Amino acid sequence: MYPRTCLQHSNSSAKLSEMNNDYFTVIGGKKLTGTIAVHGAKNFALKALAASLLFTGKVTIKNAPRIEDIFRTIELLTHLGVTATVRAHTVTLDPSHITSTKLDPNIAKKIRASVVLAGPLLARMGTVHLPHPGGCVIGKRPIDLFLEGWRCMNANVRESKSGYTIHTKKLRGCDLTFKQVSVTATESLMMTATLAHGKTILRNAAREPEIPALAEMLNTSGARITGAGTSTIEIMGTGGKPLTHGTCTVIPDRIETGTFLILGALLGSPITITNCDPHHLDVPIQLLKEAGVPITCGKNWIKVTRPKVIRGVDMQTREYPGFPTDLQAPFVVLMTQAEGESLIFETIFEGRLSYTEELRRMGAHIHISDPHRAIIHGPTALRARDIESPDIRAGLAFLIATLVAHGTSKLRTVYQIDRGYENIEERLNKLGAHIKRIS
Repeated sequence: MYPRTCLQHSNSSAKLSEMNNDYFTVIGGKKLTGTIAVHGAKNFALKALAASLLFTGKVTIKNAPRIEDIFRTIELLTHLGVTATVRAHTVTLDPSHITSTKLDPNIAKKIRASVVLAGPLLARMGTVHLPHPGGCVIGKRPIDLFLEGWRCMNANVRESKSGYTIHTKKLRGCDLTFKQVSVTATESLMMTATLAHGKTILRNAAREPEIPALAEMLNTSGARITGAGTSTIEIMGTGGKPLTHGTCTVIPDRIETGTFLILGALLGSPITITNCDPHHLDVPIQLLKEAGVPITCGKNWIKVTRPKVIRGVDMQTREYPGFPTDLQAPFVVLMTQAEGESLIFETIFEGRLSYTEELRRMGAHIHISDPHRAIIHGPTALRARDIESPDIRAGLAFLIATLVAHGTSKLRTVYQIDRGYENIEERLNKLGAHIKRIS
């Protein structure tokens, strides 16, 4: 376990995995008002941590969120020999002495993002053993895109019951077309190619804001990456030479921003969201406006108020810049309070609508047409319930649902929420929510 003294935890939800049995009691039906700041993007910070393995000198990551997935990834890095120090929201890593190429299976099974360490470790050391990744169980999430990419770069992949052993004598650049868009595979193979011999071209690449942010971090340290943020990325490898030292500031978390935006549409009286980038959420903001939600945007803030009537609208998840799949569950909660019928079409993950059964038990009128589609009839009054968080995003959606419901709910397995949201109960309580963590 990562040394607690280095993490300097506050008396908050960042107390890590010992809190697996924690639960929230939530008194719903209260209006929320005030200002809430967005923290650093989980999905970029995790990749910045992984990218440290490409360096031989110190790497400093600023504005890192203090969440479970970040601390689990730091634990994985320390087991590889990386020295890590966390002070407030700054992580300093010294990867100069890698002592292992095997990712700790006991930690890796807790977090799916462990797979992103494999590419940089392969590029740096020439070999890596990757246990089967864990984390949220959402539909079918194979890592075949990663394996195909590493094979394309001249690596040998051997699978066993314990995971995958990947080895290469010399990573070579290649021309790779992803058969489907994948954010994590794009980032992982972009990092792998950074130290390869020759040029790598990634086609049909993901375009999420976290990808150009990662490319900027690497480029300022000597990498040569162009096209990040478009569907074609070119990486001219260093020929096996590691990067020396680096620093970056984590961009705002657009999923957290969107979550607070939906919460404001339900209960805002009003809510102002700060430290965010509204342009990262152009499609969700437009969809909420079509639902009748009053929204005002500035350069780095959004003001949102619950309307007298929320209108039902259809929504379809898409890769960026479309509606994020990670906001699908909170949006479903919003539509349970909307007038009329709405159709939700989840195009990214199969089975990611399974959590809606719990919302039905709370009183929502939701019909699942198939593993990808749900029809919602609203508005319906939600009832307080004893409910369990199945994963990060659905867990936060359940928290929103309990805030909307009248009465006192109990939300269990809040560890799942802690994986992606820092001190969420403290931050929402400052807006007027009534959430109590029970250990």
